Amino acid sequence: QVRLAESGGGLVQAGGSLRLSCAASGRTFSSYVMGWFRRAPGKEREFVAAISWSGGRTSYTDSVKGRFTISRDNAENTVYLQMNSLKPEDTAVYFCAAATTAAVVTTTKQYNYWGQGTQVTVSS
Repeated sequence: QVRLAESGGGLVQAGGSLRLSCAASGRTFSSYVMGWFRRAPGKEREFVAAISWSGGRTSYTDSVKGRFTISRDNAENTVYLQMNSLKPEDTAVYFCAAATTAAVVTTTKQYNYWGQGTQVTVSS
């Protein structure tokens, strides 16, 4: 089992940047596919980005491609989401998640463990 704790959220103006971190407990962090999801007010939770256990493969939803970068440090048991050129529509609670799969997966049901989330608010 793995426990996840997100940090780094906050209030930022449009065009600004934030870096989210997700610290994981457990000795098997490097074996999990890690993902970031978000839930905007009144909307369903949606996929944002995911990264393979080695960091060699990534996947992004179209709306964040070129602006967000997912990365991981297996020695530190941490996954990151660097968010640049933020837009008001990026406002949401951001969650990190871990999946016990070999492939980089993008749906909520494929993830086994979830953090509590961190709020990101982008003002116009």
